[in-house]
Amino acid sequence: MRAPGEGSTRVPGGESTRAPGDESTRALGDELTRLAGERRDELVDLVRSLASTDAPSGAGAEAMAPAADLLAGLLELPGGRLSRTPGPQGDLLELDLGPGSGPRALVLGHYDTVWPYGTAARRPVTLDGDALRGPGVFDMRGGLAAAITALRLLGPERLPLRTTLLITPDEETGSATSQARIVELALESVWSLVLEPPLPGGGLKTARSGWAVYRMQATGRAAHAGLEPERGVSAIDELCDALRAARGLARANLRTTLNVGVIEGGTGANTVAARAQALLDVRARSVAEMERVEGGLRALRPARPGASLDLQRLHVRPAMERTPAVAHAFRHACAAAALLGLDLAEGSAGGTSDANLFAHHGVAVLDGLGPEGGGAHAEDEHLLVSSLLERTALIGLLLAWPPELTVADRRPEAD
Repeated sequence: MRAPGEGSTRVPGGESTRAPGDESTRALGDELTRLAGERRDELVDLVRSLASTDAPSGAGAEAMAPAADLLAGLLELPGGRLSRTPGPQGDLLELDLGPGSGPRALVLGHYDTVWPYGTAARRPVTLDGDALRGPGVFDMRGGLAAAITALRLLGPERLPLRTTLLITPDEETGSATSQARIVELALESVWSLVLEPPLPGGGLKTARSGWAVYRMQATGRAAHAGLEPERGVSAIDELCDALRAARGLARANLRTTLNVGVIEGGTGANTVAARAQALLDVRARSVAEMERVEGGLRALRPARPGASLDLQRLHVRPAMERTPAVAHAFRHACAAAALLGLDLAEGSAGGTSDANLFAHHGVAVLDGLGPEGGGAHAEDEHLLVSSLLERTALIGLLLAWPPELTVADRRPEAD
């Protein structure tokens, strides 16, 4: 882990939730570092293989099947219990390792990418020094490769908790088909490790903005704009006034934003519009702010007799706040990183991940455990192979040396 990115805070060596690891834990850290280094070429080839198979978000199960088949083969680990649940956006892959019952650790990733079919062939993976470049290598083929390799290095006998690796097909489009299983497993787990890319410099994401998308619809009454405009009620005028009021809900000082991304309405310049609609994107750093904005949107009323307003929430991921459980998990991660000779940083992110779906329930979660790199969702997407090796060792040590937490440790008010 290198210098932390903007907005991150370094904790050298960490303030651990436990005493520094005993000699066996330190020896395991050394072993994992050595083994990850020895498997450098295998790790690179694993990322290359994953990134050379298209997995286009939202394209349906048939388009996702080759990537699901590839991963299912990679997840056939000794002592593992693999299940594969079909869905409209692709198969949900779930691997259980370690004890067959008892406290659970959840490792969470996704195999869909934002890249359309054919991208892997058009832009093949290349290795340029320490940089491995290609579609999806940073988000999140590198994280998947690190986690799979860490589990291989440990084997089920060195996992003190029942460990579930859940790999979903639809994170980039909102996790509609996998959300229920994600939350179910997270609420059963002592803690969760999320394989999303880290902050610049390798910092973990201990807070994330919430995200909601709304459709606001206005209905009026059509009329001829020249002959009988007084008989009409403009849905466009009504929508514009409502959007102006909605914009007032943003709070720059709290980093609460409201963006009107799409507006549609009307049938022609000579007709008073009977219908109009807009799509709104809302981001906020706390669950309370998300609730305040939605309450404000739902309180809007039409200003014109004969007009109506309707608000529909299309998608929501609650804000991921730095709860006591998240802070506890991060301190423990710092202690584990220190045993590997690494410093670890933390910070907040404007984007969302599947961690947003359950962190507000008080679950201890570490997000951003994938390797360093850059260019997520961009043509210059890449990861750093040196960080891929570090993350493999770190994920392995975290799974073998979990914090002293139980599901019962969650604060009741978090639920």
